[in-house]
Amino acid sequence: MERACIYLTYMLINVIVNKAMDHLSTTFTALADPTRRAILARLARSSATVGELAAPFSISAPAISRHLKVLEQAKLIRREVEAQKRRCHLRPEALKQAAEWMETYRQFWSERLDSLESYLDAVAAERRKSEKKE
Repeated sequence: MERACIYLTYMLINVIVNKAMDHLSTTFTALADPTRRAILARLARSSATVGELAAPFSISAPAISRHLKVLEQAKLIRREVEAQKRRCHLRPEALKQAAEWMETYRQFWSERLDSLESYLDAVAAERRKSEKKE
């Protein structure tokens, strides 16, 4: 019975972790495209209609719609209908989750590089010390 409980706990944790990673994968996939990043940068200033978002790009309206669909599926934006226009809004929560994930690795590598710097400084000091004796 205990093994079954441990296995079920393991499987549940696995599902939760995989779901979180899937969301991160969707977010990073959406962020991988420069057009979508430009759209997000524009929406960071204020909400905008689809036409306003499309204006700076020399691509078709269906292409802009596909970009917006990817951003919406990644939960990076939300769209609403205002009269006959569709207005888009930035949803910063998804970006916050991605930033938190990256921060973990930034801290890890910062600590590793600080440790490497200390080691190299110690090696250089030891080398200078041994050169002075000669």
